[in-house]
Amino acid sequence: MDFSKTTCLVTGGAGFIGSHIATRLVEQGARVRVLDNLSTGSRANFGHIADQIEFIEGDICDPNMVDEAVAGTEIVFHQAALASVPLSLEQPLRTHADCVTGTLHVLDAARRNGVRRVVYAASSSAYGDCPIMPKRESYVPEVISPYAAAKLAGEYYCQAFAAAYDLEVVRLRYFNVFGPRQDPKSPYSAVIPLFASALLDGRSPLIFGTGEQSRDFVYVQSVVDANLLAATTPGVSGNVYNVASGTTISVIELLRMICDLMNQPFSPEFRPPRNGDVLHSSADISRTERDLGYVPRFALHDGLKATLDFYQQQQQTPVVVHH
Repeated sequence: MDFSKTTCLVTGGAGFIGSHIATRLVEQGARVRVLDNLSTGSRANFGHIADQIEFIEGDICDPNMVDEAVAGTEIVFHQAALASVPLSLEQPLRTHADCVTGTLHVLDAARRNGVRRVVYAASSSAYGDCPIMPKRESYVPEVISPYAAAKLAGEYYCQAFAAAYDLEVVRLRYFNVFGPRQDPKSPYSAVIPLFASALLDGRSPLIFGTGEQSRDFVYVQSVVDANLLAATTPGVSGNVYNVASGTTISVIELLRMICDLMNQPFSPEFRPPRNGDVLHSSADISRTERDLGYVPRFALHDGLKATLDFYQQQQQTPVVVHH
């Protein structure tokens, strides 16, 4: 994949996944612009490439700001969102504004500015509790949270803009992404950083429900691979692809693996299940492999080790970030 001299915009580029995409694009020789309002992202996430990117502090809900960010770009990686099921249950209107209205602003600006392709970060939450495993892109969505509904609405706008305006759009349904820079301090954090944070602080990790719920965890660098492939592979506009590892593990087994890697005792604290949480999530990635040439290169164990090393390093050298 040759991105040399290609001008790319990463919305949410100060966030967990977006900052990894921005980093890889810089390494590939792209001209990189980042749009982020720093509500959940952090300058520390792109500090290592700060002098190699153009950073615009702004909100995707501001159409003028989006227009400024999109102008002159060839590829847009749209990662910005309020990416939390629990938060969406508390703030459904804010979730809609960020995930739906914000996405519409990005798509409209891309259409008007002649962007070559938009890659949209969709979500496996679209599948809900569909009992058929593994989950294929052709399955009818069954959303059970405002977050899932908002991300799916964003997908439908992508589909509509591809059909109505000939804007090239590829949708990537992320499963459970993990890796360095995923924030462990938010009450809405994902399970791996929450487990790691609890163990580093000497607390019992919390498991909601029985722990038998299963997930497909995919390392963030594989997600970056999928984004770059989706941006450059010809003939895939309008399509949707699962981005996952193709393997599953129960939450309780995941915690055992993390405890082993951190040499910590296994002593979870169980809480009642949370509303909106899907019980089982397993991905069929055969379409992604076939169409995009995607290969999940990182085993769960190896990705976990790199991630836990990052959190342990962060605890030893805390970074103070001023927004």
